[in-house]
Amino acid sequence: MPSDTSDDITIYLRRWRDGDLGAFDAMLPRVYERLRALAHARLRAEHPDHTLDTSALVHEAYLRMASGMTPDWQDRGHFFAVASTAMRRILIDHAKERLAQKRGGAAVHVALDSVAWSQVGSGDAASAEPEMLIALDDALSRLAGLYPRQAKALELRYFAGFTLDEAARVLETSAPTVMRDLRFAEAWLARDLGR
Repeated sequence: MPSDTSDDITIYLRRWRDGDLGAFDAMLPRVYERLRALAHARLRAEHPDHTLDTSALVHEAYLRMASGMTPDWQDRGHFFAVASTAMRRILIDHAKERLAQKRGGAAVHVALDSVAWSQVGSGDAASAEPEMLIALDDALSRLAGLYPRQAKALELRYFAGFTLDEAARVLETSAPTVMRDLRFAEAWLARDLGR
């Protein structure tokens, strides 16, 4: 399998952005294992009876990314951040569908306690009921509307699995700034979800 090198991935992404429709397909084998790892981390915490498996989540994210508008790809880190967001959206959509079936379509928002928030950092947030996932997603959307960099730092670290240094490169800032942004985002979410 081809290697997942930053330079190669960035070249493919720029070719795709510039109109080479085959570049995305040519890049996929180079990033497939990393995408599977992201999907596995997300699904590891899901209910065992979840209808998506790792491959299905990767393929669904691929379809959404390949068929949607082509973002102005910056580099490999940007690609994986977008992929992680696509996977999160897919799982949230599934949670909303489950909730609609379970509750007759009325989404009930629940407050998350500190134990629930600590599950996010451990990659275990999705083991919660759909209500918890939807409440967390709504809170993340509110955070992104007010504090986009802090929300992006949280997403890169907890949902895409980036290290502090990787997140700092994507955000074009320093690792200590990312750490401060994470602390702020966590405190903001805890307060928002505690309402």
